[in-house]
Amino acid sequence: MAENVQYTEDSIKSLDWREHIRLRPGMYIGKLGDGSAQDDGIYVLVKEILDNSIDEHMMGHGRTIDIKISEHKVEVRDYGRGIPLGKVIDCVSKINTGGKYDSGAFQKSVGLNGVGTKAVNALSDYFKVQSYRDGETKVAEFEKGVLVKDQPISKSSDRNGTKIIFSPDASVFKNYHFIPEYLENQIWNYAFLNAGLTINFNGKKYFSEKGLYDLLQRKVDEESSRYPIIHLKGNDIEVAITHSNQYGEEYYSFVNGQFTTQGGTHLAAFREAIVKTIREFYKKDYDASDIRQSVVAAIAVRVQEPVFESQTKTKLGSQTTGPDGPTLRTFVNDFLKTELDNYLHKNPATADALLKRILQSERERKEISGIKKLANERAKKANLHNKKLRDCRVHYDDPKSDEEKKNNTMLFITEGDSASGSITKSRDVQTQAVFSLRGKPLNCFGMTKKVVYENEEFNLLQHALNIEDGIDGLRYRKIVIATDADVDGMHIRLLIMTYFLQFFPDLVKNGHLYILDTPLFRVRNKKETIYCYTDEERQRAIHKLGKTAEITRFKGLGEISPNEFGTFIGEDIRLEPIILNKETKIADLLGFYMGKNTPDRQTFIIDNLKIEKDIVHDDPAGKGSDEEEDTAA
Repeated sequence: MAENVQYTEDSIKSLDWREHIRLRPGMYIGKLGDGSAQDDGIYVLVKEILDNSIDEHMMGHGRTIDIKISEHKVEVRDYGRGIPLGKVIDCVSKINTGGKYDSGAFQKSVGLNGVGTKAVNALSDYFKVQSYRDGETKVAEFEKGVLVKDQPISKSSDRNGTKIIFSPDASVFKNYHFIPEYLENQIWNYAFLNAGLTINFNGKKYFSEKGLYDLLQRKVDEESSRYPIIHLKGNDIEVAITHSNQYGEEYYSFVNGQFTTQGGTHLAAFREAIVKTIREFYKKDYDASDIRQSVVAAIAVRVQEPVFESQTKTKLGSQTTGPDGPTLRTFVNDFLKTELDNYLHKNPATADALLKRILQSERERKEISGIKKLANERAKKANLHNKKLRDCRVHYDDPKSDEEKKNNTMLFITEGDSASGSITKSRDVQTQAVFSLRGKPLNCFGMTKKVVYENEEFNLLQHALNIEDGIDGLRYRKIVIATDADVDGMHIRLLIMTYFLQFFPDLVKNGHLYILDTPLFRVRNKKETIYCYTDEERQRAIHKLGKTAEITRFKGLGEISPNEFGTFIGEDIRLEPIILNKETKIADLLGFYMGKNTPDRQTFIIDNLKIEKDIVHDDPAGKGSDEEEDTAA
């Protein structure tokens, strides 16, 4: 027990709003991250500013929002009412200050606590707010939440509205970068949820006429959809539903315009209501998994004073539709019971196609039921006696764990004892786990899910991730493929990606799959060591350390010592997310890379093959190791 620790009045500290946000940013914006994950803090900052503009639009003020985002700068201009000029500074720098406490002004807004914009201000190197209102304007500028310029109210001919400009603080968001695809998805969601709203983002127009119908149409191509999208709208609720040919369940859920990536009460009620309504329509007690298998659906609800489980609003807690309204579960159930049932009665062709999809899922489930039991028993024994999985202590699906730690959980999938051994010794045992593959995985392109249970490696991997019954129980936020940067490593990487895309596409679409980026070279002299991820970085390192510097080309992960590995999977870890674009069709993608050889693929390989001697074509130090003679794709 610690001695001589004095607990006096001096031990009690009071932090102002800015200091508290900067000391505990995770409480306000979730995990920080570098932008490689779609829920990293820099995207939450963008969202917090956009939410205010969306709320203005929802209240009937402003039909256009202009957004410009460059490498390290964000600018958002709406054409709503504009912040009252005398309260501009208060609204962006005083906690518990804002218009959303007045329920008459903001009935069903995204956030009600008046925190979001203040968090953006405190966590930005530079923050500027400008309000235009009735021929006048007010400007204030901040640095890390500290007011540095308070300009007097002046005349203006600009349209009413608010403009916010900010640059995230590089000391908080280390090595951050915006990924365009993540921003585009974020902005499309705002457009889908606000039909009729025009968002101009970096010169491109985002607009939706049919709301969630358009969202699903963007997510599911016509070839894989089993029947036309069912689109239902009511007071404060909108849903869109279809079934595809892929495995898994895929949902997009929203509350008051907020994308609830972790679901919550409304999504649980929606999944339950789909099963209940379909059972009653067909008058048969189908297994819930057969009904929901391959479903792609979206739900958006609007409620008064939503109760989220955290400031980042990614999961809705227990909820009613309003102070005197029914529970959200009852509200969603009643809506689907009436509207979905009516739709299926009026559209018999859709009802027949839906039934065929359910029966197909039922047949597939029964086909693997026998081997599934044996496979589960094998998995239990393997987990006890086999050290394939070196687990961590915190898991993504644990409701009792710290939110920030849960979001940092990751499973490294690697091949071979040496590589897995290095990662195991250098990892953070709290949040990082390691799964070791034995040899190259099976190419499962075109196979049914039966192979997942018949193949020991696949079966153990799905159990390690806890995704046998869907990704609701996923144990790690990030699944990281860690293979050597050579031909064999690239092949293993493709085989693992094929496994996930073939059988668990919703896991990839929800942004859980990554590739670990490790350095190709180490350049060092007696004073300094520089790790280089590209040949350009290697050239710069040689220029800095001199031509006599020692250069090592890392052939494989197993050659990187545990001490060095700790640098690459710690705070400065570099992860490349696997992102599926709108145009990406999984079947076509897998067919091209993993199907039978075609002239197109042969041409692609020839055009993209890089020989190692080309990568190190210019070695001014003349110190390349023998390993540099190997080839890499």
